[in-house]
Amino acid sequence: MDPMEALMICLQKSMHHDGLARGLREVVKALDKEVAEVCVLSKGCDEPGYTSLVTALCKKNKIPLINVPDSKTLGEWCGLCKLDEEGNTKNVVNCSSAAIISWGESSAAKDVLMKHIASQN
Repeated sequence: MDPMEALMICLQKSMHHDGLARGLREVVKALDKEVAEVCVLSKGCDEPGYTSLVTALCKKNKIPLINVPDSKTLGEWCGLCKLDEEGNTKNVVNCSSAAIISWGESSAAKDVLMKHIASQN
């Protein structure tokens, strides 16, 4: 399992356990209160103030930051889309940032993600 696949699984599990903050307002609150375990930021975000705020809060509070290449991909992983009858995604909403507040249940994906985060530092 690669780290991006593990991140997708962790985001979906935390969303199902009501432990996912999505969007600037929710993410900044989670980072400021230091309740976020991991923060995810899209490289597709073209607002420099947005990215610098999230990056600075992560550094200040020592919260790991993971970058994903696309806002649509992050939106799909965070559940900001609709599914058709066949289970394919449609109407995906862009998401520039997300934060995992609660992991939900422990899984192999969380272990892979935590090893990836530890190897980056």
